[in-house]
This record gives sequence, structure tokens and C-alpha cells, in this order.
Amino acid sequence: MSWIDEAKKRAAAQAVDQVESGMVLGIGSGTTTAEAIKIIGKKLEDGQLRDIKGVPTSYHSIQEAVKARIPLTTLDEYPRLDLGIDGADQIDPHLNAIKGHGGAMLREKIVAASCRRYILIVDETKLTDTLGTSQEVFLEVHPFAITPALKKIIEMGAKATVRQAAYKLGPVITDNGNNLVDALFGPIEDPRELNGRLHSVQGLIETGLFIGYADTAYVGTEFEVKQLKPES
Repeated sequence: MSWIDEAKKRAAAQAVDQVESGMVLGIGSGTTTAEAIKIIGKKLEDGQLRDIKGVPTSYHSIQEAVKARIPLTTLDEYPRLDLGIDGADQIDPHLNAIKGHGGAMLREKIVAASCRRYILIVDETKLTDTLGTSQEVFLEVHPFAITPALKKIIEMGAKATVRQAAYKLGPVITDNGNNLVDALFGPIEDPRELNGRLHSVQGLIETGLFIGYADTAYVGTEFEVKQLKPES
């Protein structure tokens, strides 16, 4: 097992230490969050936690939570969540993030906005001084709008492509029935401004720019876990 895998597990464990009995959790997607789900499930099994409910953000997180025997619920039942735990593809010093490589950013952002507290868990390779440095921004686009939306995204200066499936012909389809666009803008000096411009594109449903949601990040390194707070 690589040090990165171990770092993810350590970061996940630190985040799960913030979970208390009786909480309703936002359950993110991805490999690091899957580790947190397993730890929560083990703590429920051992009696260290009780009366936990989770709102999953993807079919993947549903499957992981079911395997861990975490009871699931919905935002209809619990529109305000106690705590959210999720991974990220890139994090800057303000704890702004790029997410969505797994294609779940629409539901992830809805859940993030519903959380009283929102924690990101990553290994240290995901840290950057400036978002977008060697990292695409992931965009969810309605299929009806894919051609004009892609044209507008490229006009904004991005190298952008519609993501194609690896084991089937045609584009990747999200859990919501939409397409994914991977857009490389390069270093993004003002993520909030870019996020606003992208949302002006008709048919572009959501971006992978998560601005101002996280209050804490746990970052696994080769030997320890660092707790980060947003820089002012």
C-alpha cells in the first residue's frame, strides 16, 4: 500500500473523530470519503457511535454506505445537516476546492450548502497555492446544451472536452443524466469570479469550484495529518 493510501486513511480517521452520535451526515464521494464511510460503519458496529444517518451524494456513496450499514436518509427529511465529509481534487490555502473528477459535484455541492460544518479530507498532493494549476475544472452540462455550452467555455480561454466513457461508447453520463466537461483554464486568480461567469452559460448546471464551503481540511502526509483552517 502506498503512502498516499495510508495518508487518505489517516485524514479520514481524523474527520470521523468529529462525528458524534445522533448526527445526520452529508456523505461525499470518492476514494478518501470511502475510507471515512468504512470507519463510521466500524464505529457503529462497535457501539462507539449510534443513531447516525447519512445523506449520500452519489450512487457510489450509497453503495459504500450500505456496505458499512449506515442508515440513509434524504434532504427532504433533513434539509439541514450536522456535518459533511468529502474529498477534493485540489485545495487552496483558503480551503476553496476543485471537486468533481468522479462526476458527483452537483449533488456534492447541494449537500455542502446544507451542512452546518463541512470538512474536506485529502492527501497532501491535492494542496496548491492557486486553484487550476495543472488541474481541470469539472462542469456538469445538460446534454441539450452541450455544443453551445462547450463553445462558450472555450471562448472563456479553457481547453475543454466532453468526457468520454472508458468502458462504453459515448460520453460519461452523471447520476443526474447530464454530460461532463473537463475544462483546463490554468491557474485561476479569482475562482469566485470564474464560477460566476461559468454559471452565466445556459445549460451549464454546476461547476466543480467549491468556494467558501469548507471550514476545516484534514490533510494526510507521509507521516501525519495536518488540520487546516481557511486563511483570511
